[in-house]
Amino acid sequence: MAKSEIKNYEHYEQIKKAIDYYEKNYKYQPLIEDVASNIGLSKFHFARLFKEYAGITPKQFLQSTTLEYAKEKLLNSKSLLETSLELGLSSSSRLHELFVNFVGVTPYEYKQAGENLDVYYGYAYCSYGKALLAYTKKGICALEFCDNNENELLIRLEKTWKNAKLILNNEEAQVYLEKVFLKKEKMDVYVQGTNFQINVWKAILSIPSANVLSYSDVAFKIGKEKAVRAVASAIASNHIALLIPCHRVLSKSAAIGGYKWGENRKRIILAYEQSKT
Repeated sequence: MAKSEIKNYEHYEQIKKAIDYYEKNYKYQPLIEDVASNIGLSKFHFARLFKEYAGITPKQFLQSTTLEYAKEKLLNSKSLLETSLELGLSSSSRLHELFVNFVGVTPYEYKQAGENLDVYYGYAYCSYGKALLAYTKKGICALEFCDNNENELLIRLEKTWKNAKLILNNEEAQVYLEKVFLKKEKMDVYVQGTNFQINVWKAILSIPSANVLSYSDVAFKIGKEKAVRAVASAIASNHIALLIPCHRVLSKSAAIGGYKWGENRKRIILAYEQSKT
């Protein structure tokens, strides 16, 4: 693991606490020194640490996570949606799709539930905390962030691939995470789900970085305008974080909530993506 990644993980809990403070107090536009004091750091140490961890300053993070900002992004997403439909999901709307090669489980493979399949898994670290990563020869089949729930995630993996042989390999999992987060290499994902779920996951693959859509936008995108709740359920069932970017879907009110790996984590991912535009 790269030194910067180790350093980021060591301070993850402090940054998480700071983000929680911002979430509860963003309406008052808290000063850097107020947030720093709340987590027991000096103003300058906090500012340096936050920038090192998140890639943006605390002020930039605050600006890019207010409700008003999210509403503006969601409003602009209407033109994004219209453009993507006009272009047949080509051009810029396919940037993320080009980064991820999507491989769906065939009906036969679904029925076999991983029979004669080796699934390698491991626990590794990145700037968003600890993660469980699992992969097969066809691609990554799970990427879930851990918050003291490692056993729960492992049980879910075992249930999904109940006939597969699960092999622990923490070192290789770390290598895969570095390919995802540091090297930005093209990755294959190997997903198991219903036809409806897979269509939803494919749709959110086309949302470019630093952009968002609402659940109703996604429903419209797949031609199921009245299936908003079903779309939300399918997104919640996604078990490959970041590569299938469900963090780019917000409620119609622009509320951040609804991320299975934590609202604060969703905020920092969205803010980081915005900082790179």
